[in-house]
Order: sequence, then structure tokens, then C-alpha cells
Amino acid sequence: MRALSILLAALFILPATTRAQAPVQAPGGDWTRAVSVTPGGAYVLGDPRATRLIEYVSYTCPHCAHFVAEGSGPLRTEWVRRGALSIEIRHAIRDPYDLTAAVLARCGGKGRFFADHEALFANQPVWLPKVDAYEQKRGDRPVPRDPTAQLADIAAGTGLADFMARRGLPLAKQRACFADKATVAALAAMAKDAWEVKKIGGTPSFSVGGTMVDAHGWDDLRPSLPGSPK
Repeated sequence: MRALSILLAALFILPATTRAQAPVQAPGGDWTRAVSVTPGGAYVLGDPRATRLIEYVSYTCPHCAHFVAEGSGPLRTEWVRRGALSIEIRHAIRDPYDLTAAVLARCGGKGRFFADHEALFANQPVWLPKVDAYEQKRGDRPVPRDPTAQLADIAAGTGLADFMARRGLPLAKQRACFADKATVAALAAMAKDAWEVKKIGGTPSFSVGGTMVDAHGWDDLRPSLPGSPK
């Protein structure tokens, strides 16, 4: 966490001021095609008037990847599509690698966020093991002083940059996102709220309808969702 704190401090973090965007209902009432943004900058899938499921996740968390693989499909088809639930993603940033992935997930905007979010988790078994190799290769090499360069170096060294480029996010666009202090401020605010205010015990953690639930995976979470058998 110390390395992350230093990186965030170097970016002159200010409180996030992202303006909420009005959601638009998809034709035919399919809420899986509707994405909105909260005032704090979190992306929301589905009818924003529906019961809100908040997912506190980290891209360097294998348990989060397992939850996304198991739960994303059923959540979309059984709850979000018909407007019974909306899903808000809160980034509980844990380290500089997590921060790098979170910036890349958000870099394409709300229209592609959920697809990129799920793709980063699906590809986690490929890029996450490269973190150790990146650390060893870096050795005593000085960490770039410029925070933008530091994030770009992590993305290149772990394969995240190439992976997202193959998904249609050019390297120049990625670098611009790493330099966007508003994005990093929103991520820092979400992390502070998750760890210091909500005091989540780890990732993934969940809130349903404004109440934290004792669940850390899909099997634990499902009974807490509206309309699920108890």
C-alpha cells in the first residue's frame, strides 16, 4: 500500500468532481444496455432506480476474477435486464498495478467500461503473473518520477498496454488516461471510501440496497439479491 500512497500523492489528488450523467433506457426495456455515472465517478449498469448492488473490487484480486466469471452472466440475465437490479462498480484500489488496470478499464468511457472491466478480469491469469517478472526485471532501476510515466511503464511491463491495445484502446489514448488527474482522483476517493469509511474486509465485498452483506463470492451473494430464494 505504501507504493500506491506515494504514487497517488505524486498525482496531487483532489476530491473527485465527476458530474452524474442522465441514464437512457435502452429500446425494448433491456437495461443491460444502459450505463450511467454516479457523482463520484462510478459506472452503473442497469436501471438506476432499481435496487443497487455495489461491487467493491480490485483487478489484482483473484477472488474478484472468480466472482466476475461466475456472477456477471446471471446478474445481467436474471436481474439487470428486467430492471430488478443495477450494478455499481467501486474500485477498492490495493496497489499500483490495480490502479493501472483500473485507469485502463475506465479509459474507453462508459460505453465500453463493463466489457473492458470483465475482459481485464478474464485475462487476469495472463497479466497478473507478469507482475513478479516486472518487479524482478525492474530490479534497482529507478522508478519513473513522473506518475504518468510510472503507470505507462507498469502497463507496458505487465502486458496490460498490449492487451488493451488489441481491444481497440490505442497507446496514445492510454497514456492520456494515465495523465488524467480527475480519473485518478475518482479512483482514490472510491478506495478511501471502501477501506476507511465502509471498512470493507477485503475484495470482493458487496452492498445490496445500501446495506453491506456478508458475502465474498457469487454463492454467498445470490441469496441476498431481490427475488432470490432464501
